[in-house]
Amino acid sequence: MTQPNYLTPEGEAKLIAELEELKGPRRDELAQRLRSAIQMGDLSENADYHKAKEDQGFLEGRIQEIEAILRNSVLIEKQTSDVISIGSHVTIQEEDFDPETYHIVGPTEADPRKGRISHESPIGIALMNKKVGQVAEAQTPGGKIKFKIIKVE
Repeated sequence: MTQPNYLTPEGEAKLIAELEELKGPRRDELAQRLRSAIQMGDLSENADYHKAKEDQGFLEGRIQEIEAILRNSVLIEKQTSDVISIGSHVTIQEEDFDPETYHIVGPTEADPRKGRISHESPIGIALMNKKVGQVAEAQTPGGKIKFKIIKVE
């Protein structure tokens, strides 16, 4: 059985919009490029044709990937609990550092630079099922870190 893909409503909307773009305008544009390349004649040495075919492979692969993600998606609801779970906004503070706020999301939407961490990441795992005031410890590639949970939304 495949793992569920946890998505926020915004993440789901972005994937749906990307899928519509890929299946519509992008597919049409690629079909036109292929037609033009085929009309040039000898396909064995036609770089435009080979590039268009390669691009078509990537496009169709991405369409299949998005469809699979959406087919197995579980929508993350807005959290109202004081216990950290997928969808929570969590403010943590490491000793001697400023507080940082993270949104706990599924791996598909994770983007640490934008404050979105996966529930499967070392910090995400350490935070799951904790409450305000608790201390969590995570084993990261940079070593073990300890932080206090300041706020859960």
